[in-house]
Amino acid sequence: MAEVVVGTVNDFFARPVVAGIELTAPLKTGDTIHIKGHTTDITMVVQSMQIDNVNVSEAKACDSVGIKTSERARKGDIVFKVTA
Repeated sequence: MAEVVVGTVNDFFARPVVAGIELTAPLKTGDTIHIKGHTTDITMVVQSMQIDNVNVSEAKACDSVGIKTSERARKGDIVFKVTA
């Protein structure tokens, strides 16, 4: 499995559990991501993604997206896209 950096967590919301991610590379729903930080280690499939509270199926570099996560992510965590 290879991992490519696609962004950084720049915000986190507890209800609903959403990570705000500043993208440095394209990302789409269905992609597997790995959020890694000092105390964070989440691997998950992107089920839904939003830009400005509007659902989108894909986003490009420089977009700020909200992605529902299974657990807490922290500001500064690195987001990787997992590829086979």
